[in-house]
Amino acid sequence: MALTFAERVLARAAGKQRVVPGEIVVVHPAHVLSHDNTAAIIGKITDELDRYGVVSPDLHVVVLDHVAPAASEKTATNHRKVRAYAERFGLRHFFDVGEGICHQVVVENGLALPGTIVVGSDSHTCSYGAMGCFSTGIDRTEAAALLLTGRTWLRVPHTVKVVLTGELPAGVGAKDLVLSLIGQLGADGASYQAVEFHGPGVATLDLEQRLTVSNMGVEMGAKIAVFPVDELTRAALAEAGVDESSWEEAWADEDASYLSEVHLDLAQVVPVLAMPHTVDNVVPVSEQLGLEIHQALLGTCTNGRLSDLAVAADLLRGKRVHPGVRLLVLPASRSVLRAAMDAGYVQDLIDAGGVLLPPGCGPCLGAHQGVLAPGERCLSTANRNFKGRMGCREGEIVLASPATVAASALAGAVADPRELS
Repeated sequence: MALTFAERVLARAAGKQRVVPGEIVVVHPAHVLSHDNTAAIIGKITDELDRYGVVSPDLHVVVLDHVAPAASEKTATNHRKVRAYAERFGLRHFFDVGEGICHQVVVENGLALPGTIVVGSDSHTCSYGAMGCFSTGIDRTEAAALLLTGRTWLRVPHTVKVVLTGELPAGVGAKDLVLSLIGQLGADGASYQAVEFHGPGVATLDLEQRLTVSNMGVEMGAKIAVFPVDELTRAALAEAGVDESSWEEAWADEDASYLSEVHLDLAQVVPVLAMPHTVDNVVPVSEQLGLEIHQALLGTCTNGRLSDLAVAADLLRGKRVHPGVRLLVLPASRSVLRAAMDAGYVQDLIDAGGVLLPPGCGPCLGAHQGVLAPGERCLSTANRNFKGRMGCREGEIVLASPATVAASALAGAVADPRELS
């Protein structure tokens, strides 16, 4: 029987020849990810940890990133608890404040391998689908049980096949692509489904663009959002020091059965926005030209990679952002920051009036470093625009690509980046 990607990976992990959508399987994930919420997770199993310890020091990946550095005594105390836990049990994959956002750190360190299963107590764990990995979010209680047992259960999802053709035009990015897809399918259009990306258009997307798309799979309700492994994937893993013999890629059979099939011509994608307060409230930038903004956020786990900073730097070089706009620059990791500094992008962004923030999540979730005031509007490259997401229920968040954010920061209002590029 022909299998989809999800069916193949879950069957292999469960020791079966085949599985079908709706079937429950028990699997042993390669890794379980957590971040600042690690303190709450280990707090659920304090007695069990004292008695049994963690099942393996290689299983748990911990990245302190959500409030980094700590913005309150409570957060600082939680961070201290996490550091003590990592030291006590000899965790091999602990990344302290400043290393970056968990999803970028996991990829950079070769911890999301093709054909493996990675779960995490963060909904955007689906990002690693760009690496050909079955990666998905779980809740804190599941994560706690995993630390003790090394296993969890998953329901085999149905799969949606997305066929990409063409190539993105100049001034249009992967964020425009994925927002357009979410606008077409809806915020729950792929609820508990696997989304596979196929077609000749896939080869036109670099790995960082694929990470942007996979990152937002959960915003259409998807369990996973996965790309096939190719030379770009293999090169990134080799750069991370991963030996190709340590993983076994997987992909769907040509005659696999799908719940539905969607076709998208990349050449027809235009700059778009996700208007408040839902990610599927997608409109072309052209319909909102001149909409005033007060803050512009460039970065996060969705669009804080080197190519994202490069796009913005190219548009802002030698210019100055509008005096009424605060431009926040949030690199996804320390290595991205270092590379952006070496390339001169950081200098360009700062000279344009940008404010450089430490690698982490910060303003994306309204934790600190960029909370909105009532009545303010932020144009953001993040992945969510829910009411109150950036710390103020009376503020508005509009999602856009790095190019649109940069162009709009210059204008003080929503602008079409194609007019600058």
